Amino acid sequence: MIRSRFQFPVGMSRDAAVNVHLHHHNFRFPACLTTVRRHPTVSLLQFSPITPKLLLRHGFKSNTNFIPMASAADNPTDNTHVENSGSDDLRPTTPEQRTLAWPEMALLWIGLVVGVPAYYLAGSLVDLGMAWWQGIATVVAANAVTLIALILTGHPGTKYGISFPVFARSSFGIHGAHIPTLLRALIGCGWYGIETWIAGEAIFLLLPESIKNSSFSQVLPWLGTSPLAFTCFLAFWVVQLASVWKGMDGIRKLETISAPILVFLTMGLLIWSCVRAGGFGHMLSLNSKLSSSEFWALFFPSLTANISFWATLALNIPDFTRYAKSQKDQIIGQLGLPVFMGAFTFVGVAVTSSTGVIFGHIISNPIDLLGHIGGFATKVLAIFGIILATVTTNVAANVVAPANALVNLNPSYFTFTRGALLTAVIGIVFQPWRLLSSSESFVYTWLVGYSALLGPIGGVMVADYYFIRRRELIVEDLYSSSPTGAYYYSGGFNLTAVAALVVGVLPVIPGFLEKVKIVSKVPQVFTVIYGNAWFISTFIAGFCYWGLSVLLKRRKVSSLLGPQL
Repeated sequence: MIRSRFQFPVGMSRDAAVNVHLHHHNFRFPACLTTVRRHPTVSLLQFSPITPKLLLRHGFKSNTNFIPMASAADNPTDNTHVENSGSDDLRPTTPEQRTLAWPEMALLWIGLVVGVPAYYLAGSLVDLGMAWWQGIATVVAANAVTLIALILTGHPGTKYGISFPVFARSSFGIHGAHIPTLLRALIGCGWYGIETWIAGEAIFLLLPESIKNSSFSQVLPWLGTSPLAFTCFLAFWVVQLASVWKGMDGIRKLETISAPILVFLTMGLLIWSCVRAGGFGHMLSLNSKLSSSEFWALFFPSLTANISFWATLALNIPDFTRYAKSQKDQIIGQLGLPVFMGAFTFVGVAVTSSTGVIFGHIISNPIDLLGHIGGFATKVLAIFGIILATVTTNVAANVVAPANALVNLNPSYFTFTRGALLTAVIGIVFQPWRLLSSSESFVYTWLVGYSALLGPIGGVMVADYYFIRRRELIVEDLYSSSPTGAYYYSGGFNLTAVAALVVGVLPVIPGFLEKVKIVSKVPQVFTVIYGNAWFISTFIAGFCYWGLSVLLKRRKVSSLLGPQL
């Protein structure tokens, strides 16, 4: 037991006082293992006894009971003490780099939200039989849930200036962090391919009819698309890479400049559909084509799909919040997601429903809609908007996380730019034209399917940060591969986190196999679980991780400290 009272200069930080006090003993505890109480009348610190209960509360690890004295920073956001980070792209942000105020965070969400997949997702709900207000309500409800996840995972990014791969080390281990980051990267590569294919389709529309009707536009069965469409895809694939060449600074500038342009073009599309359809009366009169039981059977998978839409960014949002000026800025700025997503959903539903009046049938795909809009100038303007929206969404949402994951995997070889290039290459391998073949395959196979992977990762990380570590991290140990580091666990892997991840994914597998037609029939309970994959997998993994962590830590602390106290 350690208890001491001493006088110290007024204004000295807690960590500094702890290190000064323990310097005489030639060792120090992590700052999170001490509690501080100010004397009401004099400037004194009193250190509470370090008990098993206190150690458990702060995520004590048995092989890091004492840390040799070293030059440690007093402030977790002062990063001069961080060594061996491997790459400047992963080092904690400095105060000078934290320039994002809440308006800029909100503008980032405009660039992310306004895009073809978001429009397509909203329109597909109407196409599947929902009433217009049901589609909008489903999207807003899903994004309200996603907002909670974004704020929770964004907190450590702002507090410590760390990126998603580094944050993952605290729960999965120094080497185990490769598991969640590479899974997130793989899905980001798939999304990169989808967004790029959509922009390639827009370019295809600008080609002369003689070329579009040539033999090059015939679908090749082995490829799944035509050589002409594939060439348009590759053309945009090459052009888009220029936007990531300058790294995060270039991305932030692109998002800021493009946001007002995208708002203007979105309003233009809404006004066009309103004028051509004679107002929104038709949309407002659209009723659901579903019975009560059919609606609820569709609602929960649709809710999961809409959450999954941003579940990728809900994991790696620290890549952006690490540049925020404060927690207030990152929280208020992220309120832009449900606000802008709700507004853009209204546009998507309004325009989709108006196509029934204008063209005699519903057109939920905006690329197909462009093919029906008359006038070359109108098409050029609309395609410019689609390309700009695609670039802003694709670069921010689908390049940053995979690129950082690859830097984390091999910092001596990968830079952010090299990681972005490999992301683009893998995006081709995903064959996005197959994923977008129908509303069903896009929403209920792609979106719901990958939520079963991302949900458990988020559940583990949130449970570890908030319930096990109580939001206290040792920044220098996040960059240390020493076996005595707080996040080294067993050979650099936290087996508890890996086990919880597997347990969270397992219940969803039967339903997924049925959805992709690998098996013909599974019990109804697995179909229901698959339709709610994100919710179920997240809570199972999070609860499993929390329970196992508490149990194992109690045993470790009891066996280590029991005879000494």
